[in-house]
Amino acid sequence: MPEEEAVSFRRAGKQVLNAGTKGAAFAMPLTGDHLGVVGDNGKLLIFPLAELPEMPRGKGVKLQTYREGGLRDATVFNAADGATWIDSAGRTRVWGEWRDWLAKRAAAGKLAPKGFPTSKRFKPK
Repeated sequence: MPEEEAVSFRRAGKQVLNAGTKGAAFAMPLTGDHLGVVGDNGKLLIFPLAELPEMPRGKGVKLQTYREGGLRDATVFNAADGATWIDSAGRTRVWGEWRDWLAKRAAAGKLAPKGFPTSKRFKPK
């Protein structure tokens, strides 16, 4: 959602997400043109941010389909710069073949490439 719509002028605040029992998976600023998501199952999916609908408020949107498990991590990047991840030693790895994982939003994705962290995260916690 646009940041301007999250501002409230009431003392009680403003509800911007109906999280239900599961809660929100994550919230992050979108500064790029592609979103990469990885699930607990190790499958990775990349799609353009243009496919992500902008909603004033609600329950959120489905990013990736999971048979079991859920969303583990996400990253936003510019296609011109390419995708990267940071390994456990703190080195930034450039991922040249990220376009092989490009698909429509809410697809299942493909298994992460060789060398992707076993923690299944783009950046170590």
